Amino acid sequence: MNLKSRLGRRNENFRMLHTEPNFIHVMREKIISWMPHSPRDYVVVCIGTDRSTGDSLGPLTGTLLAEKKIKHLSIYGTLDEPVHATNIHDYLQNIYSNHHNPFVIAIDACLGKHTSIGHLITGTGPIKPGAAFNKPLPEVGDIHLTGVVNVSGFMEYSVLQNTRLSLVMRMASKTADLLEQLDQRLIYQHHSPAVVIQVSNPTIPN
Repeated sequence: MNLKSRLGRRNENFRMLHTEPNFIHVMREKIISWMPHSPRDYVVVCIGTDRSTGDSLGPLTGTLLAEKKIKHLSIYGTLDEPVHATNIHDYLQNIYSNHHNPFVIAIDACLGKHTSIGHLITGTGPIKPGAAFNKPLPEVGDIHLTGVVNVSGFMEYSVLQNTRLSLVMRMASKTADLLEQLDQRLIYQHHSPAVVIQVSNPTIPN
């Protein structure tokens, strides 16, 4: 779980309430506008733990996304195999060792203002997992997508523990649908050039 206010000020951010009718279309196009034009290995890192309701947005998203027919996104972080504070260094080392020039999309929960609850926030640059609890964890992501699941400012660990699962589940489902749409768009973004097939001794019609 990261603290939204501690994201780097140099980064560009965009937010929408996850229940807005045009959420997936608008958010998808915003993310695509930040993605590189050259081919990359696209990796989704879903950060969080199933031991805390509020902090389960990441692994819930990863699990729901893994159940879809994803072709171009590699997924790390599910309910069965979460990416959290004690193993994130190992996961990042594995990602950068096994993926060629990876472009990482980081998914995480965050706390914010009461009026921001239910918003999903995407932006350029990394997030800092564990910032809300002053944990020295590495920054993650070329771009990020965070969900405001509850209110920040007081007894934040307890707040996360008492966050409603129904809200987190709805946000995770919408995030997984968004990433599925993004994966489908990648099919059309990187066409291979056409190649003429040479045939030996072709038969020329009379």
